Amino acid sequence: MPTPRHAETLLIEGPDALTFAQAQFSSNVPSLAVGAWQFSAWLNAQGRVRALFHLARLDEQRLLLLLRGGEAAALGEALRRYVFRSRLTLQTSPSQMLATGDSLPLHAVRIETGGIVLGCGSHGLRLAADGESDAAWQLQQLRLGWPWLPASALDTLLPPALSLHRLQAVAIDKGCYPGQEIVARLHWRGGHKRRLCSARLTRSATPGEILHRDGNDIGLLLDVIVNGNDIHALAVLNDDVASNSAEHAALPLDDGLTLYVQHRWED
Repeated sequence: MPTPRHAETLLIEGPDALTFAQAQFSSNVPSLAVGAWQFSAWLNAQGRVRALFHLARLDEQRLLLLLRGGEAAALGEALRRYVFRSRLTLQTSPSQMLATGDSLPLHAVRIETGGIVLGCGSHGLRLAADGESDAAWQLQQLRLGWPWLPASALDTLLPPALSLHRLQAVAIDKGCYPGQEIVARLHWRGGHKRRLCSARLTRSATPGEILHRDGNDIGLLLDVIVNGNDIHALAVLNDDVASNSAEHAALPLDDGLTLYVQHRWED
C-alpha cells in the first residue's frame, strides 16, 4: 500500500477572505457555499500552477486550503505579499495526517470532532490526528484523475496539462487573477500539447521523474502508487505520445521502464 501523507493546510480567515481568494485563485470562489469545497489553484504570471488544492468554505469568513502537493508554510509566505490592507490572516494548521473517511457526497464538507472530512463521492478524505492515517484514498483519487503534484512539478505545468477545466478549478468568466490571460488564451485558441493520463508501470518509479523515449522528454510522472503487484501512476504526457498510444498498449521508455496508458483526460 502507498505511504500515508501529511495534510498541508492553510487557513484564510477574516472579512476579506473571499475577496482575496477570488482575486488570487483560479476558481470561482464566491460560488462556493458554506460547507462545501471546490478544486482551485494559484497560478503564476505565466499561467503555470504554483499550487493546487481543495478550497473548503468552513463559514462566512474562513477558507481552508488542503494542498495537493507543496508546503503550506511556503504558500502562506508567498500569499502574504499580496495581502496589503486586506482584513484577513493566513495561518498554517498543526500537523495532521490524511485518512480515508466514509462515503460523502462530492464537494461536501463535514466538520466533526477532531477533524474535517471532504466529500469525494465514493469516499471521504479526512484530516486526522497523527497516528490515525491510512492511504486507501490515494488509489481511488488517482483513478479519478485528481493530480497530486511533486515538488519538481510546481511552477512548471499549465492548467490544461492537469485537466483543471474538467475539475472546475479554473474559471474563464471571472475577473482578473494571476495567469488569467494565459488560461483564457489556451481555452479559446488551444495550442497546449500535454495531457493528463493514468497508467500502469512495469516497475516502481519516483514522482517527479521525467520520462524519456528515444532521448526525448515525453512527459512527467506526478504520482506513483504500488498496490500489491500493480503499480499505478498519473503522468503528464506530450499530446502526440498520449494520442498515438492505443489504450493498454506498451510504451517502452529509455530507462527500461514500460508504461501502459490506461486513460487519457481531456482538458
